[in-house]
Amino acid sequence: MRWIWIDRILELTPGRRCVAIKNVSLAEDVLHDHFPAEGDLPPAPVLPAPLIIEGMAQTAGILTGATRDFREKVILAKISKAVFTAHALPGTTLRYTAELERIDDSGAMTRGIVERLDPTRGADAAVPLASIDLIFSHVDQNRAGLEFPEHNFVFASWFRELILQNIPGYTPQS
Repeated sequence: MRWIWIDRILELTPGRRCVAIKNVSLAEDVLHDHFPAEGDLPPAPVLPAPLIIEGMAQTAGILTGATRDFREKVILAKISKAVFTAHALPGTTLRYTAELERIDDSGAMTRGIVERLDPTRGADAAVPLASIDLIFSHVDQNRAGLEFPEHNFVFASWFRELILQNIPGYTPQS
């Protein structure tokens, strides 16, 4: 099973940026383990930082793939930077903004900002949550001619169709 850590793409401009959102809900089992009630302390559920990084990797990976019309298989190669300044709590919405810094035949570099939307401060008010920079590899270009199995590829055709539908202003290049 593939875990998808973004709920919707709000904006996709291939070669430039991708914006996605994630609604953090207590319905997600992972929140019950981070952190459960202990002794006299009440539960304090937060979305773990690695899952927030994965949400950014999915957002930036879609941007990287869409930039070259998904001709290459894109995989996360390195987390260059991940600095967190706040927590992701149940009932909040995260906004992932990924911008393409560089892309070539071997891969891509992205810069990302994660914000926690705060409806109590107005419709567009956001609180910075993390800064995440990532490096991706075009795996088919970097395996010396070895085939990379389609079933191992995160952005398989079913995923692309699901996540890329109904994005305002986005039309695939092919």
